[in-house]
Amino acid sequence: MTSTAFASLPLSAAMLANLDALGYVAMTPIQAQSLPLILKGRDLIAQAKTGSGKTAAFGIGLLDPLNPRYFGCQALVLCPTRELADQVAKEIRRLARAADNIKVLTLCGGVPFGPQIGSLEHGAHIIVGTPGRIQEHLRKGTLTLDGLNTLVLDEADRMLDMGFYDSIADILRQTPAKRQTLLFSATYPAGIDQLAATFLRDPQRVQVEALHADGQIEQRFYEIDPRQRLDALGRLLLHFRPQSCVAFCHTKQQCQDVVDHLKSLGLVTEALHGDLEQRDRDQVLAMFANRSLSVLVATDVAARGLDIAGLEAVINVELSRDAEIHIHRIGRSGRAGEKGLALSLVAPAEASRAQAIEEVQKQPLNWRPLDELKPASGEPLLPPMATLCIAAGRKDKVRPGDILGALTGDAGIPGTQVGKIAIFDYQAFVAVERGIARQALKRLNEGRIKGRALKVRAL
Repeated sequence: MTSTAFASLPLSAAMLANLDALGYVAMTPIQAQSLPLILKGRDLIAQAKTGSGKTAAFGIGLLDPLNPRYFGCQALVLCPTRELADQVAKEIRRLARAADNIKVLTLCGGVPFGPQIGSLEHGAHIIVGTPGRIQEHLRKGTLTLDGLNTLVLDEADRMLDMGFYDSIADILRQTPAKRQTLLFSATYPAGIDQLAATFLRDPQRVQVEALHADGQIEQRFYEIDPRQRLDALGRLLLHFRPQSCVAFCHTKQQCQDVVDHLKSLGLVTEALHGDLEQRDRDQVLAMFANRSLSVLVATDVAARGLDIAGLEAVINVELSRDAEIHIHRIGRSGRAGEKGLALSLVAPAEASRAQAIEEVQKQPLNWRPLDELKPASGEPLLPPMATLCIAAGRKDKVRPGDILGALTGDAGIPGTQVGKIAIFDYQAFVAVERGIARQALKRLNEGRIKGRALKVRAL
């Protein structure tokens, strides 16, 4: 049984007294599991959501080995947005009250560069910042990381979503090999494993609660007349109203018919099939990943290898001819800790396919009447985000931080209203909340990205 008292940790009397004064009574599960490892100097991968107490876990950990008399950067925390960096810096300052005069500095994009250089010249023990701006200071030589003990990647999955993998890797390469690295993430996309394998030393894994349990997917099967297929699909979507959903079809032609029908119902949808040019495929996938599409209509071949976890629903517009493919299709549903939904339309000619699925699953199928489907509300089904496409990309040296800065700098849009940023060779996509899309488009078209006026359009 792990003790949850902070006093059970090898912390200084001053730190324990400060924690007591701040009202830290007992450790949260993430603190109880990670702090003993952090204080031993181990590298760590911790699965923890916002609000789990992770900031205090790494904050206490990075303050422990700090030398107040050395005014170089000894701890660096990378965060996805300026808002999160400000929040983290504020929390670390509270935790640092126990020690002498510890200086915490935030370095984020979207604010002038000059004053940051001035602050750095005075020295700082702990720096909290966004990858793009930290990278810029390293490049200009205004920040050096020679004395770094601890590096923290906070909300690593969100940083990867925003396209910061290359920036993070570049920063990590400029840190001492003997540093301690702490990676905190709510989910584990493939990029996390890649980062860990490249830059962490024998990391310990800590997971507070399993985010994906078995039996998370509810399946419903609807018998239809083949002529009803498109109409039944529309009814499913307006009844269940998923915010993100993949509808599987057999052929490119079926994909196109489905997209045309759903667009006629006012749904935001695109097709993904083998005939798409790479540029169009990039665009469709970027829009789906950043939640600007309600429905992605795809063939099995086109969807192969797609990392589209966290779907609210999967719809089989027609049952797969192979029961194993059916199992694979529906396994993409089920969000973190929430139930997934798999909905299948079955014409009489597909009865043998349904029977094969029943045999593989070793349980009877859950058949439901089509009549139970009623539109859930009169509101149109619109995705939460909208995508802006910028006519410049990696080859033009555009980085996620440049786009974020152009949107959020000088009383711009709050970083919390900006979603994923995806950068390709000659174009870039940024998601913004649907309600501010027009304002964001105007700001980018009237402003400058990397000192240049670039063409931006809404998709």
